[in-house]
Amino acid sequence: MAPVTQLPCNNDGVCMVCKTKPIETEKLNCNTCVTPWHVTCLESAPETLAMAIQWNCPDCTSLNPDCVVVSGEKGELVAAIQAIESDESLTEQEKAKKRQQLLSGPDRGESSKGKEIDNDDGNGSGNELADIIGKNMHCSFCLQVPEMPVTTPCGHSFCLKCFQKWVALGNKTCAKCRHSIPPKMASQPRINSSLVSFIRKAKMSISSSARGSSKDHQYVHNQDKPDKAYTTERAKKSGMANAASGRIFVTTPPDHFGPILPENDPERNTGVLVGECWDSRMECRQWGIHYPHVSGIAGQSNYGAQSVVISGGYEDDEDHGEWFLYTGSGGRDLSGNKRTSKTQSFDQTFKDYNEALRVSCKNGYPVRVVRSYKEKRSSYAPEKGVRYDGIYRIEKCWRKVGTQGHKVCRYLFVRCDNEPAPWTSDEHGDRPRPIPEIIEIHNASDIFERVQIPSWDYDEERATWEWKRPAPRSQKREMTGNSKVSEQGQKSRRGRKKADYMSVNEKLLKEFSCFLCKRVMTHPLTTPCAHNFCKSCLEGKFAGQTFTKERSRGGRTLRSQKNVMKCPACPHDISEFLQNPQVNREIMDIIEGLKQRHEDEKTVDESIVKVSDTSEKGVEALSTYEDTDSSKTQNEVSTDSEEGMDALFQDADYRTLTEKPKKRQKKTDAGDILTEVENEGKKKIMSNYMLDGDKISETPVMKSSGIMSTPSEEKTDVVAGGQI
Repeated sequence: MAPVTQLPCNNDGVCMVCKTKPIETEKLNCNTCVTPWHVTCLESAPETLAMAIQWNCPDCTSLNPDCVVVSGEKGELVAAIQAIESDESLTEQEKAKKRQQLLSGPDRGESSKGKEIDNDDGNGSGNELADIIGKNMHCSFCLQVPEMPVTTPCGHSFCLKCFQKWVALGNKTCAKCRHSIPPKMASQPRINSSLVSFIRKAKMSISSSARGSSKDHQYVHNQDKPDKAYTTERAKKSGMANAASGRIFVTTPPDHFGPILPENDPERNTGVLVGECWDSRMECRQWGIHYPHVSGIAGQSNYGAQSVVISGGYEDDEDHGEWFLYTGSGGRDLSGNKRTSKTQSFDQTFKDYNEALRVSCKNGYPVRVVRSYKEKRSSYAPEKGVRYDGIYRIEKCWRKVGTQGHKVCRYLFVRCDNEPAPWTSDEHGDRPRPIPEIIEIHNASDIFERVQIPSWDYDEERATWEWKRPAPRSQKREMTGNSKVSEQGQKSRRGRKKADYMSVNEKLLKEFSCFLCKRVMTHPLTTPCAHNFCKSCLEGKFAGQTFTKERSRGGRTLRSQKNVMKCPACPHDISEFLQNPQVNREIMDIIEGLKQRHEDEKTVDESIVKVSDTSEKGVEALSTYEDTDSSKTQNEVSTDSEEGMDALFQDADYRTLTEKPKKRQKKTDAGDILTEVENEGKKKIMSNYMLDGDKISETPVMKSSGIMSTPSEEKTDVVAGGQI
């Protein structure tokens, strides 16, 4: 790259070194990038006219050192660029795009083909959104929508690979404005996650509008699902890893406590019996025993746990059949590609699923237990698949140091089911048994033991385990026999969907919310650590703080120390950035474009509703005329109907829409929609008085409203727009 003293002319033709606008004879265009330079400000200007014709700017010389041309000799790259320049069939924009693809290399040229936003959706809405993005958001190197965008402190965004190539050539300034790039950002660029999410959602909305109806978000009703787990078209891999659950056969809600009874089993009317086996946990889910197909605990931290699976996931588990010691979840680093890590890296705590188990312990709720064949250390595990082993109750819970050196949550489960266990030959279920002595509990911490009467307990008179207190009320929807929701439930859900509905513009604007105020950003700033804030919010966060602090010791003045100002979203120091923060113009232009588009859509919607209401008034007026009351005379009916017609045809807003405009500058989507509503309303009015498809019987209402022509006309044609 050129030294800082050598800079080209900007878009206005002003030299960035001497700040003057040179005349055409003092300008020199680069033979490679066609960028204008001020000859007098160059360190080494070409001496002859031949050298001036083949001259390459300092940036292109450092970018492509093999392309420096001397004494009429041409390199392959320069020859290709000259061929592009001589092609008269290309526009200036297409020439610039091809030049950038040549400079960025063949790999970038090929990979950038998939980065363009396809905005040909046929209805104009996708075109408008694509124009907003393409106009305000593109990489200066490949001229495409940024892929993995990196935003510099000066507010310009580039592709990550393009930015890394630029920095690797020794460039330390922005390719657009020559603003200096912080050294830490140059060595470790951060991807702007807000821009990534915005671009992804914009592409999805454009592609969905082009397809019309999308198959990606279809909801399959329970009664329409197959009896086995299946793989949809959205799954990228075959097999059970991406499989969807089959039909749910029981009517219990997902947070149901206790056994699955016969009344909840419309398929067999037997309920789910102890000892039933399934090939996979997906099939176990279909019978309501354990809904999560990956997690070993099903429950909610403020509600309780309904079921657990013993699958050998933790070394500390101990299985003794009628009772077992269960280890809670967490304590492992599952980030990145460590999803199957079995190494404990930090302590477990009583939160989330672990807290759900403790709530069940406190209230004495019944917990369904499923054993998996993956538990190889247990003598009670099935040989294959998974098996339902009945109801257990958690008697105690505590924390202790596990075998890997970190604290784990421990739970004592004791069986309390009315059916015998699968591994016994007993004819009856469990009886109350004493709680086993646990040695490890003496060195444990956070010990919790239930003191109140359990909700699920043994009844001596009936000799059964049953609810002693009312079962917890379900927080989720209960399935009906035919797996369809009641009409009232459908209406309530539709109301919630309508309340929670957000338009595409609102979803896109939400991606540009400030980290501090949680609103759409005004004068957005992008820090070197790729976090976005409002300018006023970020400056207000550090108001009153100085960039340096003075120090003294024993009456002696020490050297001033830099004051570290950490980003509100991460520990990164942004004190240098705050000294001269630059507003991100690209993001600000996109936000303004989306806001304008959102306001236009709201105006169209309000106009449609208003015209629709006015048209209904006119239809009601004509309906009143048809339903003639015998107590009223023809004149009275005519008078009442005329008043209703005035509400339709004399309304100022409706008259403005129905009258043919004298001058129409631009045909908009809103105008087309309003015209269509107007035509439909008039056609509905006229259809009530059409005879034989052509002739119209004249009525007093039509005379007064001006719909009918003179009585002498025997036949009147109806044309578009409701004009007769």
